[in-house]
Amino acid sequence: MRTLARTDPSIVGRWWWTVDRWTLGALGLLLGFGVVLAMAASPAVAERLGADSLHFVRRHLTLIPLAAALVLGVSLLTPVAVRRLALLGFLGSLVLLVATLVFGPEIKGAQRWLPLLGFSLQPSEFVKPTFAVVAAWLFASARLSAGFPGRTLAAGAFVLVVGLLLLQPDVGQAAVISSVWLGQFFLAGLPWWVVIGAGVAGVGGLIGAYFALPHVTSRIDRFLDPTAGDNYQISRSLEAFTGGGLFGRGPGEGTVKNVLPDAHSDFVFAVAGEELGLVACLVIVLLFGFVVLRGFARALQEENLFVLLACAGLLMQFGLQALVNMASTLHLMPTKGMTLPLISYGGSSLLATSLGLGMVLALTRRRPGAGGAA
Repeated sequence: MRTLARTDPSIVGRWWWTVDRWTLGALGLLLGFGVVLAMAASPAVAERLGADSLHFVRRHLTLIPLAAALVLGVSLLTPVAVRRLALLGFLGSLVLLVATLVFGPEIKGAQRWLPLLGFSLQPSEFVKPTFAVVAAWLFASARLSAGFPGRTLAAGAFVLVVGLLLLQPDVGQAAVISSVWLGQFFLAGLPWWVVIGAGVAGVGGLIGAYFALPHVTSRIDRFLDPTAGDNYQISRSLEAFTGGGLFGRGPGEGTVKNVLPDAHSDFVFAVAGEELGLVACLVIVLLFGFVVLRGFARALQEENLFVLLACAGLLMQFGLQALVNMASTLHLMPTKGMTLPLISYGGSSLLATSLGLGMVLALTRRRPGAGGAA
């Protein structure tokens, strides 16, 4: 295999010397942790559900090459192509969100999944990265083109997306998208009175969700008062971290996966704590932090406002989702059914996260004459 020279004019050659290879390496390590934990946690869950022990493992290993191909393929795109892909993906995701409310089965009181060709698709996962890029384009266009109603269009799209999510209901995804959107709006020049108003509205929305949605009430009550309800999962999760110690019991040697219903998805970090130990968990945390901070460092060198806002939105949602998952597993916040990016089992989450990270890599590639990354 020949090495790629800096003067190589091929598409792959130009890509290799302009993409952030450090971030690529960190993402590869996170996917590797996902494979190890899928093989460790999934068999026990599959057996409890009456399926073949390797059912989830095979599905996860099937999706890993697709996720890697998605990251690499999207990272080849130009910023203009990223914007077009995001717009098409956003419109398609909106259609699927509506279809989910009409045709999606109700699972645990929510309609979030849409059966499609033997695959359970969660459209809200794909709304997150595509909407972040579309919102960045609208905010940037409003700043650069006088008279363009970018902020109004971005606000309208935001209300539509959050409204559809609350109808499912999915308060967690709505909260993540709201936080990212407000962060982008702030970077684009959000007036202070809007910041204060958004903060008040956010608090009001949380209070409203607490009184209007029983599952939100239950989770918050159980977080504030462990005796207020069933805290079986979080108690087992904390025991797993305690039992794992510094270096863990070894891959496959843990027991928490035998009793946690969502050990392969929402509580996969607890499996990591028991079987791989504190040191490995800290490595996972550092990898997430590295990807986010490295991405921001490269985006801040960019003079293109669209690129800056899009990268900020994509990186915020990646880091925030990881933070929510790990914090809820450690009982630092109320539990939320949110996967750990690139590690938890879940096809929609894995592919949507890969799409967003591919966009980040594409937008932060070094391009001569574009003011750094373009």
